[in-house]
Amino acid sequence: MSEQKTIYTAGTWRSAASGATREILDPVDATVLAVVAEGAAADTDAAVSAARAAFDDGQWPGTPVAERAALLRRTADLLQRDRERIGLLESRDAGKTLEEGRVDVDCVSDAFRYFAGLVTEESAGRVVDAGSPDIHSVVVHEPVGVCALITPWNYPLLQASWKIAPALAAGNTFVIKPSEITPLTTVALIELLAEAGLPAGVANLVTGAGDPVGARLAAHPDVDLVSFTGGLASGTKVMRAAADTVKKVALELGGKNPNVVFADACATADGFDTAVDQALNAAFMHSGQVCSAGSRLIVEESVRERFVAELARRAEKIRIGRGTDPGVECGPLVSAAQLARTESYVASALSEGAVLRAGGERPAGAGYFYRPTVLDRCHRGMRVVREEVFGPVLTVETFRTEEEAVALANDTEYGLAGAVWTADGDRARRVAGRLRHGTVWINDFHPYLPQAEWGGFGKSGIGRELGPSGLAEYRETKHVYENLAPRPVRWFAG
Repeated sequence: MSEQKTIYTAGTWRSAASGATREILDPVDATVLAVVAEGAAADTDAAVSAARAAFDDGQWPGTPVAERAALLRRTADLLQRDRERIGLLESRDAGKTLEEGRVDVDCVSDAFRYFAGLVTEESAGRVVDAGSPDIHSVVVHEPVGVCALITPWNYPLLQASWKIAPALAAGNTFVIKPSEITPLTTVALIELLAEAGLPAGVANLVTGAGDPVGARLAAHPDVDLVSFTGGLASGTKVMRAAADTVKKVALELGGKNPNVVFADACATADGFDTAVDQALNAAFMHSGQVCSAGSRLIVEESVRERFVAELARRAEKIRIGRGTDPGVECGPLVSAAQLARTESYVASALSEGAVLRAGGERPAGAGYFYRPTVLDRCHRGMRVVREEVFGPVLTVETFRTEEEAVALANDTEYGLAGAVWTADGDRARRVAGRLRHGTVWINDFHPYLPQAEWGGFGKSGIGRELGPSGLAEYRETKHVYENLAPRPVRWFAG
């Protein structure tokens, strides 16, 4: 298979300076899906240099807001034009179902349209009352500059859009580094931005490993902001590397997300069915490879046995296979390393006393598949309960009182997302108000809105994506104070 040139610098597609390449594997059967350029420090420096020149000397930062918004909307239209092609590419590269890939394309289109609308709705600045008719004072927003965007392997297209759309809306230039495991739809998105008319040098792409590419971006003196989505260990390295140049940093580092189910949510047949169904959805969407996965089921003791028995029964019936095959509900894990990681967590849990109720094994055949797994009788001392697995593994804990439920849900170093299920509206709002998580769902799990901020507390990261705050991440705030009637101050007598 011939190499696909996947390094994009100053409007030109290139191979790596070293000539190095990387094979991208299909997680269904470990066959080669594509061969891409394997960038390194030299490629990264060239991309940053192009982005720097485009920001300092190019027209994009000063392009009228309406024109920037129009380009974002054209990109959204192109995504919809190519929805089937890009959805299929996302399915094959990341292992998710084809329908998930299509939905991802729709969500990316929505993000581009949202930020196009948001940036055009804003005023030219916020006038500040200085208390004098002789003073005109206004607060304005300007682009940060050159942005380094580092994205994860689980939602490569979606996470790229959450960074690229606001960065461009604000007038920045950027260098994006997708995960070396799943780079293909990011390449496709950059192609569409070029087709939409984005000037050369504004968007730059380097495919390659986190070290050296991501590490170089985080430390580079000509990068003004680094936005990283990924694991905690890598995120802390990014933050340390960025510290020497005091650049802006935004981190989304995942979560260990509680799904709290009160007994009254299961009091009716419909309520019980919905809560079980949503617990499956929370834990096993995209084989659990979701930063907001509801991997911790915290269920009231009085309904635990009935709830877990039904949950396990349905988990065993989940159809796994190639995401493009009819009827498949769950695809493979993204890599051999992720499969081995998942197996190690399950083995650890069983050795610590967890009870296996469903799954817990690979199916026969090739590929990186693992059966959706339910582990009962878990507790906070277990590694599988404390750490992010990023696989199809659901742990079950129980509680007796509301106070205990809240304490369990908040007993994590992360704080990305969580949910509460109850028929009592007052309890729902009370518990939601006490949960220390950036997103809290009441009687639902997983939906997000591009107009609402996304991010977490604690070690889930710093900053927010989406919403008005998602645009603010890519801006600097400037106060312009104009004296309309200057006169001597006479502070000094001489």
